[in-house]
Amino acid sequence: LVLSRDYSTYEHNVATLFDECYNLAFTQQMKNKDIPEGGSKGVILPDPSNGTQNSEQSPAMQKSCFAKYLNSLLDCMLPEQQPGIFSGHMAGRKEILFFGPDENTANFMDLGAEIGKVRGYPYWKALTTGKSVKFGGVPHDIYGMTTASVHTYVTELLAKLGEDEACITKFQTGGPDGDLGSNEILVSKDRTIGIVDGSGVLFDPAGLKREELMRLALLRAPVKEFSRSFVGRGGFLVTCEETNVTLPDGSKWSTGAQLRDNFHLTPYASADLFVPCGGRPNSVTTGNVKTLFNADGRPKFRMICEGANLFLSDGARAVLEKAGVHVFKDASTNKGGVCSSSLEVLAALAMPEEEHSKLMTYNPDETQEPPEFYATYVQQILSVITENARNEFRAIWECNQKDGLPKIQCTSRLSIKINQMSDSIQTHFKSGMSEQEKKQLVRSVLLRAVPPILLEKLGLEGILARVPENYVGALVGAWVASKFVYKHGINASEVSFFFFMRSLVAGEEAAALPSVPATKRPAEEAAAPPAARQRLGSA
Repeated sequence: LVLSRDYSTYEHNVATLFDECYNLAFTQQMKNKDIPEGGSKGVILPDPSNGTQNSEQSPAMQKSCFAKYLNSLLDCMLPEQQPGIFSGHMAGRKEILFFGPDENTANFMDLGAEIGKVRGYPYWKALTTGKSVKFGGVPHDIYGMTTASVHTYVTELLAKLGEDEACITKFQTGGPDGDLGSNEILVSKDRTIGIVDGSGVLFDPAGLKREELMRLALLRAPVKEFSRSFVGRGGFLVTCEETNVTLPDGSKWSTGAQLRDNFHLTPYASADLFVPCGGRPNSVTTGNVKTLFNADGRPKFRMICEGANLFLSDGARAVLEKAGVHVFKDASTNKGGVCSSSLEVLAALAMPEEEHSKLMTYNPDETQEPPEFYATYVQQILSVITENARNEFRAIWECNQKDGLPKIQCTSRLSIKINQMSDSIQTHFKSGMSEQEKKQLVRSVLLRAVPPILLEKLGLEGILARVPENYVGALVGAWVASKFVYKHGINASEVSFFFFMRSLVAGEEAAALPSVPATKRPAEEAAAPPAARQRLGSA
């Protein structure tokens, strides 16, 4: 849901709406390679603000826009009901859509589920993801799902380079008031020198006081609430409301908002690591990427791990990587949220409504502790996210080192290879396998792909009895394709795939995931050593 603070911003958003939606959908498809759900994106652009309480930009009207958008798609997803305007494009199979939180829609996920229930949609519990715990959701922000993936790339890269995280400097966009920004602060150990968020710019060349950053992250407070007493020599805090701003280097800015929008392009934005955790698409393009280099031609960052979608254009990424920067793009790094949402969907589809309500929902106003099943399931989701991120990182690294391809190309080729294989497997699964082979493959894959606690509670038969057949087929295709490509690489032979598939169809014993303790909330982890703690983008 894209907001426009004035008419000129609205006109710009209108002009770029299709390209932004298409590029985000394409990135989503590349990102969703590990999961059964395909990638797509929808954009809602309300009329520009008119400065009144009834403005289309007001919270009430944002909610109304979202409800109308979802109801329109439910009209298509419920062809047996009036008006019955569309029966889907998947011949012989129901088309199932899922909606996940994105820009300005995170607070509407509960509303989406309620609308689905009222409309009689059979999979209403799974219709939206990232819902509140009252609806059995697994909030990405509370448990740091996207950050678990992004930060795994950081730690894996540092391990390859033989560097200590505590000894590097970092710059990030997206502050302590947001999902990625707050969780990045809570799990990292680096020396953060600068942060930009919606409220302003915070900078300290000696490193921002981590205890104060963590305080803001736990409160979900913006950088403008950072105590100025902790800002060191040569540092500054500039809020968006300020005017006639002069920085220590003598540069002048008419407003703090102007500085905020361009700070990542200034000489101050220079560190070992850059982690974009927020910002508009194409904030860095081939037109301005030169500002990410020093006067002597050296890049201002040695490492970039994209948390925010499309922060850098492909052209800008290519320029940076050619200059020696380790660039890991969004389609690989920030897939933790979609993995979490997919497993949230699986639980909602697989569990009978009574058990789902008992084991996957609770009211935080009445109890601080979630059901034991829920806590364990969340922890196992985090294990899956970390494993997927680690597997893909290593596949990209090997592709880069062995085949000499740029890492951004490795991401694209891995994603395309996995998605194509997944489609082919699903086609073969429907028409090219005997029932016995199909049964063996499904059982073998589900024993490996489904979190252990869900298998333990429902059993294989219970899951197969409730989860739609086409969803099971998609799950099998995505799991087989991703695991094969991560293990054998993008140039693996058909012979390797033959033996890989034969081992699965033979029903070899699945390796069980290790048992994991119940997860803690960020507030409970504040005093403990930091540990890695979004999706579906279908709308």
